Amino acid sequence: MSRFNRQGGGILKAPSKMTDTNLLTTITVCVFLIMYLGAIIFLGEGFLKPQAFFNILNANAALIILSCGMSLVMITGGIDISVGGVTALVAMSCAVFLDEKGGSVPVAILIAIGIGLAFGIVQGYLVAYLEIQPFIVTLAGMFFARGMTTIVHTDPFNVSNPDFVALKDSRIVIPFLGSTNRKGIFVPAKVELGVVVALLVAALLFFALKWTKTGRNFYAVGGNRQSALMLGVNVKRTTFLSHVICGLLAGVGGFVYFMHVGSGSPQHASGAEMNAIASSIIGGTMLTGGVGNIIGTVFGVLALALIQNIVSSVGLDDAWWTGITVAGMLCIFLVVQSIIIARRKKRDLSAANKKPGSKEKAAAS
Repeated sequence: MSRFNRQGGGILKAPSKMTDTNLLTTITVCVFLIMYLGAIIFLGEGFLKPQAFFNILNANAALIILSCGMSLVMITGGIDISVGGVTALVAMSCAVFLDEKGGSVPVAILIAIGIGLAFGIVQGYLVAYLEIQPFIVTLAGMFFARGMTTIVHTDPFNVSNPDFVALKDSRIVIPFLGSTNRKGIFVPAKVELGVVVALLVAALLFFALKWTKTGRNFYAVGGNRQSALMLGVNVKRTTFLSHVICGLLAGVGGFVYFMHVGSGSPQHASGAEMNAIASSIIGGTMLTGGVGNIIGTVFGVLALALIQNIVSSVGLDDAWWTGITVAGMLCIFLVVQSIIIARRKKRDLSAANKKPGSKEKAAAS
């Protein structure tokens, strides 16, 4: 319903109901806040220190970038499981270039972006224009990236390039946030440069998805490809673009990961693609496509990292306890998503039945 605005002479629309995307994002944010509050209450005031939160960001800046790219592809109804392999390849390639070839940091950044774009373009073309299943294409991409990582260099090693080491050790100091140590000295909070990159990427993607035509096309393709075609959306180009952006972000995330670890290794970013998918799902992105929010994805990464910290703080340091906890949380969010999907189908069916002539058509059929 709408009502007339006497002052402006226009039409004021009634407040719209909360969308599925906003509902799932709200659930994710609330779950994270409740978990963090519970950690403060039951596990001590260590979680209350600002640096504890920033440490989570520092350790997961690369995963935030990878998850944002993954969410974009999942919104269009696809998937990309090559991002972990691309991250490892970027880290190893940049490490060899800087340490053994005497390269510069700016060129290393271009190499990282180039590797990510190459994977995104090739995989995007195969998925969008040759219509090969994205899981198969990106699975091949994952194997190829892991194999190329070993070809570039077989053994793990730390990078000693002075310019890179200076960049890696750089921190942004937040003087008004911090905590007092045992000696009574105030220690300001510090964040790595990768965190700034991750937050900028998340902000840009959030803006693009919410306020640009291209962003709306991603949702349209993921929601219903046939309807998107009827609305004039270039489905193939939109699908191709989603994979290109995901590949680009895998390159950027790979360099951010490289800045955090400061080394190259064939084992780097092992399981990063699964963590990115899990973070996207926890953040409210549906595997079926058409629903997702970058803000929810960021909080999905934070929730996943917080679970790992809580499990470790409780004393359950064995790797399987973290896996079991994450699996349980994923199951809960998948059930919530199933309920949302069922509600959406019921709502769409109800709306279709209310259209004039729908009952007559149903009876005739």
